[in-house]
Amino acid sequence: MSMYLSIDIGGTKTLLALFSPHGYCLKRFKFLTDPEPVDYIESLQQNLQKFIPSRFIRHRIRAITVAIPGIVTTGPKTCSFRFGNLNWARIDLTTPIKNLFSCKIFFVNDANLATLYEANRPDCNTGKSIYLTFSTGIGGGIAVDGKLMQKDSDAFEPGHVKYKYQGRSLEWEDIAAASALISAYKVQTVQDITGDDTELNDLIARLSLGLCDIIKNESPDTIIIGGPICFIYDKFSLSLERHLRTKMQNVPIFKKAHRPTESVIYGAYLYSKQNYRK
Repeated sequence: MSMYLSIDIGGTKTLLALFSPHGYCLKRFKFLTDPEPVDYIESLQQNLQKFIPSRFIRHRIRAITVAIPGIVTTGPKTCSFRFGNLNWARIDLTTPIKNLFSCKIFFVNDANLATLYEANRPDCNTGKSIYLTFSTGIGGGIAVDGKLMQKDSDAFEPGHVKYKYQGRSLEWEDIAAASALISAYKVQTVQDITGDDTELNDLIARLSLGLCDIIKNESPDTIIIGGPICFIYDKFSLSLERHLRTKMQNVPIFKKAHRPTESVIYGAYLYSKQNYRK
């Protein structure tokens, strides 16, 4: 049986996940993302060997997709990266993986992979879909008829657009990301947000700042909300849509991500499966 390996590099942890040809996650493993690039490379190679110790199984892996929390620039023979939350000016991620595996290796922005997976769901794979993840920051991507619009998605950085809020000029992710909400409402996790009238009104105001611009500029058919904010999606979704309808016409369909916190690894599997023969 052929298999696909997903590697999701996060600011604090890295997730390894092995998939069957039909998208079933066979096993997964997390380890801490070392902030020092040299130490991280050593840790990555060691954990890959522990995760898949058998050379026989390694040879059955058809492709590996690595999710990068930042910008990926692909050249004829090399890839360079600009990480948003890791101070890795130069890092060779290819060599430690190639030393263990002989298959194709792809490096793709993590939000793009999440977009690919969620936009390929049966209820989202027609028309223009925008995926937004509200986590430590706000990222996202654009797909049309289930196909990732790579260039459009690479240029799509909604979290860094600035807005006036409570008398200050702030980036949208500093206003509405899950981390910003936790700080604003003085709670430990997103799940602790009660959604009472005061919090709900404030939350709607924070979310609608960026969403209004996205709807006006991109005219999506569907907006998919992902990330930890999905833990309270049912508390705000209807109120958010009603609020947006008071401000504009043609409000798109809103959907909760099918896998709010796992879209990236499943998107990495899908990317590998779609591209390993190319």
